[in-house]
Amino acid sequence: MAGIIDTIKLAGVLVLALPAALAGLEFLLVRGETTTGAILLVLAVGLVVIQQRLTTPSDLPGVAAKRIVGTVTSDSDPESDEETETTTRATDDR
Repeated sequence: MAGIIDTIKLAGVLVLALPAALAGLEFLLVRGETTTGAILLVLAVGLVVIQQRLTTPSDLPGVAAKRIVGTVTSDSDPESDEETETTTRATDDR
């Protein structure tokens, strides 16, 4: 789930990418200049993809926190496993 900061970053990139995409479509479809239109469309798509995939130094603390939380929550508690084994043994002995 994207946070508010990610949404603002995406909006900022779209401010630059949408005019390039629209100009690319105009060159491609209306004026018939396929090379210029294709380059502008690739540039617009590239801007959005790079913004979504690129990890900047300011993103590293958030990425590290997500990894730590994922590691901590995925590990089972060894103490609770021992308690269930003890309970199972006591029930089996009766």
